[in-house]
Formats: sequence, structure tokens, C-alpha cells
Amino acid sequence: MPRAIRSLAATGIAGVVLAGPAVAPAAAATPQPPAYDRTSAAEARRVDRVPTPKLDWYACYDYAECATVRLPLDYDNPKGATTEVALLRVKARDQQHKVGSLFLNPGGPGGSGTSIALAAPYFLGDDLLDRFDIVGVDPRGVEASDNVKCFRSVKDQTRAYAGLNVAFPWTKAEEKAYVAASKAVGKACSTTGKPLTGAASTAEVARDMDVLRRAVGDKKLSYLGFSYGTALGQYYANMFPDRFRALVVDGVLNPNDWVGQGKARGELQETRLRSADGAYKALHEILVRCDKAGAEQCALAATGDPVAAYDTVAKRLRKKPAVIEDPDFGSFTVTYADFVGATLGALYDPYGWTSVVDLTSELLAATDPAAGKAAASARQALAARAAQARQQRGYDFPYDNGLETFLTVDCTDAYHPKSADAWPALSAKEDQRAPYFGRAWAWGTAPCARDTWTVRDEDAWTGPFNRTTAAPVLVVGNYWDPATNYQGAVGSAKLLPNSRLLSSDSWGHTAYGTSACVTGRVDKYLLTGKLPAKGTLCVGDAQPFQGEPTADRADASKSALAKAGEPGRGEPKRLPPVATPRPAVGTLTVR
Repeated sequence: MPRAIRSLAATGIAGVVLAGPAVAPAAAATPQPPAYDRTSAAEARRVDRVPTPKLDWYACYDYAECATVRLPLDYDNPKGATTEVALLRVKARDQQHKVGSLFLNPGGPGGSGTSIALAAPYFLGDDLLDRFDIVGVDPRGVEASDNVKCFRSVKDQTRAYAGLNVAFPWTKAEEKAYVAASKAVGKACSTTGKPLTGAASTAEVARDMDVLRRAVGDKKLSYLGFSYGTALGQYYANMFPDRFRALVVDGVLNPNDWVGQGKARGELQETRLRSADGAYKALHEILVRCDKAGAEQCALAATGDPVAAYDTVAKRLRKKPAVIEDPDFGSFTVTYADFVGATLGALYDPYGWTSVVDLTSELLAATDPAAGKAAASARQALAARAAQARQQRGYDFPYDNGLETFLTVDCTDAYHPKSADAWPALSAKEDQRAPYFGRAWAWGTAPCARDTWTVRDEDAWTGPFNRTTAAPVLVVGNYWDPATNYQGAVGSAKLLPNSRLLSSDSWGHTAYGTSACVTGRVDKYLLTGKLPAKGTLCVGDAQPFQGEPTADRADASKSALAKAGEPGRGEPKRLPPVATPRPAVGTLTVR
């Protein structure tokens, strides 16, 4: 029943006329809408009938505690099949004055909550670390939780993935191979991957989080979600609008665009989200600022037009990939897709302009037959990049389900075009709107085509996403985010009646840690519930061509974090290890 109708039904007819001349007629009561929405009876029934799990915490990773718990695979059948979910917490330094638990999610989909919780002492404010137990949950299907597995063996997976081994397809042959591989992956996840692929939508993870909120002893949830973790946060806020005390989403996906509503259901998800627009906006601004900074601060400015220089490299690589020969590292090839993919990966970092400028300068010289000594120097620099990329490459063993966890959530949550055969034409249109990056963002969801990804979650949530929540939601967006377009934050804040938009002129993906202004206001809200003033605009601490990089991202490797140990209060902070909201964005590919 719509909220307005519920209100009238609950109010009834007011005003009763009493007999007798001395009694005035009762004034008609004005129907008052409820102050906020409540958790629906259906959602309450699903989660509340699950007994509160008893968490058997044990010491792990030097300074943390770990636990696992079995939760219903299907909340409509709480006594049926289960799936194991892993948690990790770093206990509050001041247990006597603890506020409660702060749940973190790093994004993805498929990012590890246990890993970002272990890294929390490296990037969260000390006041938060003093007053909150930091809790991370590996969403069902991910890392230490029961794993999604769409193939019976690494061999089968490797063969199916063969056409996906590019940043994105550019040639007709690459497109054909990518479409075939996408179909193979979609069909495998819809068959071999079941039942978990049909029971790991964002809604299921939100339900898990509500049960685990109870398990850690919190009456209401406190939450900080990055990137795709903003979708999870907004799902929770709308499914359980009266069950959180503070909720922050940073690097925001508009949930209506994520899912696809109405006529938009047949569009590419990228057409709705416009991630590529954010990436192009950031790249173009960097190149414009490079020109203004001059050759002394930005070498690419010496070309006379950095925007044109980048496009020259792109055109050359579209026409012919660059083959680099080096006596130390051998031969490798840089394609147009490699160049764009590496650029996109660099834009995720607040200091990524340095990599964008250096890579463009190196390839501009390396692809110019007349460059002479400059070309030789550029090839040597590119070779060094290749060596680093080789070290970061994965190997066949063990089974890596990173792509499959991403797809399990995205393909199940959202609507996508019917056939993977439509992706070449549709992705080309994305490039027309958002140069360079349109294809890069569009192709990542090709396995989600509806006629090959056929597994469904009947209890997936498709909205509404405009609930009036009991506590306010803090929505954080930065102007130059290359993955979650700033307009996603603007749109999400408009959707949620009880929310506040905090904007920042920051660089890179997500804003927490990139601006002391953002970090301070987020921390204050999480601790006290007090929102920033309306219209607050923060400025990023790092701005292109102004100073040297001063912070890097915290390590997401549990073994590395455990080896380093927990940092003490007052030690310098790093950036959060945010997971990318799509697979295969990163450094230069080596072939």
C-alpha cells in the first residue's frame, strides 16, 4: 500500500459532532504523514525470524579477530540451505566509551570487507578507531565466505575467459572473441554457478548485514561504504529505513541507474550510470591544467596542446599497436585499449595525473619515427612499466573468482540488454558520447546479457530507493571521480528525502582521505550524527601539478597488513583500499 494511502487509512475519519448547545464541534484533525518509513513487514519477517548468530571470535592477522557464521541461502526458507559468511573486526581502542560497530564495504562488487576492515587503522580517523569496533564482512560468494564458482576447474575457466584478456575489445576479431567468451561465462554462472549465483544479490547481502548487526550487539547499524558499497548502503537504507544510526556512502552509484527502471531496462548499464563521462571529464581537466601549468611543471605542455597530444597517441595506437623491443625485458605490445585502460586505472588515484602525463609523453615519443633519442628513452620507460605489470599478473592457481563475484551481483541486480551480440554497436555509441572510455566501461557487463545470464534471485530488490529514513544518510561525491560519476551522488541525494550531499573538488575514486575537509566531516557525522552544513563544498588536498604525492592507498593484502602490524594513534594516514567497480581496470597490459 502506498505510504500516502496507508496514512489516510490509519487516520480514519476525524471529528465527531457532540449533542448540546454548550459543546463546540470538534476540529477536524489534519492527517499527518509518518515521520519516517518503517521496515516492511515482509523484510522484517525475513530477517527477524533468523536466530541471532553467536559469533565465536578468534585472534587472527596479528591485531584482529575473525569469525564465520552460516546464514540462510534463501531468507524465505530460514531453516533450509545455508551459506558461510566471514567477518573480521578490529576492536575499538577505547572499549569503555565505545559507540558500537562500524561496518565497512570497499566496493566491487566482489571487494573483500574483511580486508578493508583489517586495513582500517591505516586510513580511518583515530577518533573512529577509538570509539568503534571496525567490522568487515566478505559478502556471500566473496573471498573468505563460501565462494561463487562458475566453472568446475581452472582449466575450464581459463578457456572460457580467453576472449576477455583485453582491457576492452577494439578490433572486430576481438569483439567477436569477447562476445563468445561473455556468453560462455554467462551460461556457466547460470548453471554450474548455482545456487549461489542466484542468491547473492545486493539485497541478500543487505539482509545478511542486518542479521550480523544484531550478532555484534548493535541495536542500529553504523556503516561506511565506498564505490559499489554505496549501492549496498542505499539498499540497506531503503529496505531497513529505521534500523541504522549513521550511514555514509562515498563514490556513489545512483541505485535507479544501477538497476535500470522503466524504459531504461533495455539499455546498457553504462548508458545509465555514465561512468565514462566522469572519466573523460577528469582526463580532459588534467590535460587542460597541464597546459596552464606549463612545461616546467608538466612536460606534456611542451607539445603545445596536451589534449591534442593525448588524442594523437590514441589515433596512432588505433591504427597500429606499438611494439616495444627492449634488451632487458624483451618484446611487448601496447594497444589502444591498453593505453585507455592504463589511463583509466591512473585516474582512480588522487595523484594519477602524473601517470597520465608520463604515459602519454612516453607513447607520443615511442610512436614517432622522428623522435630519435627521445623515442629510445621513452621505450626504456615503457619497458620499466612492462616489468611492473608482469609482476602484477595473476597465475592459474588457485581458482580466482573475482570476475564471477562482480558479475554475480551486477547481472542479478540489474537489467541489461537481451543479447551479447548487441554490445559492439551499443558500446560504440558510448564512445561517441564519452570519448576513449565509453567502450572501456560498456564492455564489462557483456556477460550479463539476459538471454545468456538466466539465473535470477526472486528476492532481489529493485526499489523504491526514495524511502524517508529515520536517521539521515550522508552522500559524498567528488567532482573528478572516474568511476562513479559525481552526478550519481547528486541523484542519490535527491532520491533520499532525509539525506545530505557533501561535495568535494577531489581527484581519484572516492573522497574519504583525499580531503581533510571530507574526512573530518564524515568522521564527525559517524561519531555524533551531526551532518555538514547544506551546500558544503570541500577541496581536495591534492590538485594536479601542485606539489608532490604525499599519500598512497593502504595495502589490501591481509598478509602484508599482518606483517606490518597495527599502526599507532597519530601515525600518518593512507587512502582506503577501495575496490574497483568493474573488473580489469589497471596498469599497462603486457603481451
